[in-house]
Amino acid sequence: MTPVERREIAEGYEISRLIKGGWQLAGGHGAVDRAAAIADMRRYVAAGITTFDCADIYTGVEEMIGAFRRTVLEQGGAESLARLRIHTKFVPDLGKLAQIDRAYVRRIIDRSLQRLGVEQLDLVQFHWWDYTTPRYVEAGLWLAELQREGKIALLGGTNWDTARTAELLDAGVPLRTMQVQYSVLDARPEADFVPYCAKHGIVLLCYGTVAGGFLSERWLGAPEETAFENRSLVKYKLIIDDIGGWPVFQRILSALAVVARRHGVDIATVATRTVLDRPLVAGAIVGVRTAAHFEAHRRLFELALDAGDNAIIESALAERKRLDGDVYTLERDRAGPHGRIMKYDLAG
Repeated sequence: MTPVERREIAEGYEISRLIKGGWQLAGGHGAVDRAAAIADMRRYVAAGITTFDCADIYTGVEEMIGAFRRTVLEQGGAESLARLRIHTKFVPDLGKLAQIDRAYVRRIIDRSLQRLGVEQLDLVQFHWWDYTTPRYVEAGLWLAELQREGKIALLGGTNWDTARTAELLDAGVPLRTMQVQYSVLDARPEADFVPYCAKHGIVLLCYGTVAGGFLSERWLGAPEETAFENRSLVKYKLIIDDIGGWPVFQRILSALAVVARRHGVDIATVATRTVLDRPLVAGAIVGVRTAAHFEAHRRLFELALDAGDNAIIESALAERKRLDGDVYTLERDRAGPHGRIMKYDLAG
């Protein structure tokens, strides 16, 4: 088995390039078997997928990862946790943005430390729902204070656009990573954000690389649907509509399928590998509720796309309409279709 690729994203700080996401463990995608989820974490770590992504707003997920850590330690497996990196988030509720102060930020970070059962958070990724509430620089600087105190190793962001990322950096908030939605369907980071990050030493951690499951055999040649079982599929169907609709999506999916057949892998693996090969991408986050895709995830790093593969994919992508705006611009319009499906008050 080809080893999982790893990337040093800061001095002495290394991650697996495939990151086990925790969003689907929060209950919004169906019932979660807690014991099975903790057992799955052990399988992923043993396979070399040693970076987990979670958030203060993912209900119960920080606690679940904390329980996993305690279980491993109780069984004498401290060495197996040596390379484990847990990336969480600081996502204050929309309704609280105007009232946030230093004490609030400290309380949320202390809560994450307690939930995870650690003395220092590996990476805290900062998100702010509404730029018109101009407290985000202050909040970022309060996080930087906690970093200097040793409660946080690295600071990153989640879904900031180019202008506000620059504002945070200029104010002295030391962002090292940015989590962004990035896939063969959604290339918004490539316009302005990637060039800016390249100049300022920020690497990308990407979610949505398989578009909530749309980039899979399940949808190849399938008729267009309008009703979906979860909010994730609704979200990515909007992206499909915006890039040109179902026919364009099917042609992209067909191109990925051709490449997948050439290599004996599935479409999702090709879609994820394509994003991992993009400039500045340090890791791809795969959201998993069960270990159903575990074997495919382990095989990701056996796949190397050649010039012919990339030509097939890029030819199909030439039909794709570029999405409007910078990173996360569409989703920040709360009156628009992308913004209306978001949930803004979850942190507690």
